[in-house]
Amino acid sequence: MAKGKKKTGNSNTIALNKKATHEYHIEQRIECGLVLEGWEVKSLRAGRVQLSESYVKILHGEAFLIGTHLSPLTSASTHVNADPTRTRKLLLKRGELNRLIGQTERAGYTLVPTAMYWKRGRAKLEIGLAKGKKLHDKRASEKDRDWQREKERLFKQQ
Repeated sequence: MAKGKKKTGNSNTIALNKKATHEYHIEQRIECGLVLEGWEVKSLRAGRVQLSESYVKILHGEAFLIGTHLSPLTSASTHVNADPTRTRKLLLKRGELNRLIGQTERAGYTLVPTAMYWKRGRAKLEIGLAKGKKLHDKRASEKDRDWQREKERLFKQQ
């Protein structure tokens, strides 16, 4: 997915992290794959995933998704002991990973998951390279959003 584009209105979207855009200035978006188990894929197809409390951490030169809650389906995982909040490995190219390591360690950026969606039958995660917002930044963002909404209402009435 190209920078700045979102797949919000598409039926391929599994989950969105709206909290991420409120808490962070997202400067770049990167698409990556996930290492999943069978029961997790079935749960994703049912839409039973929560990204709001999750984050991405780089350990030993590899990226991991931590804190994502995938609720197991009762019919899908009868013989498997399902751990809904297990750490999942992210699949990134070495060049992208090295660049992200440099950005997070030196420039003070953080990695947050912004969206999860299907692409050609595979689950993809969109992570954002982000900096945290201060309280006054959050207020300004909220004012801008309210003003845009008000403008649309005014134009709609005319």
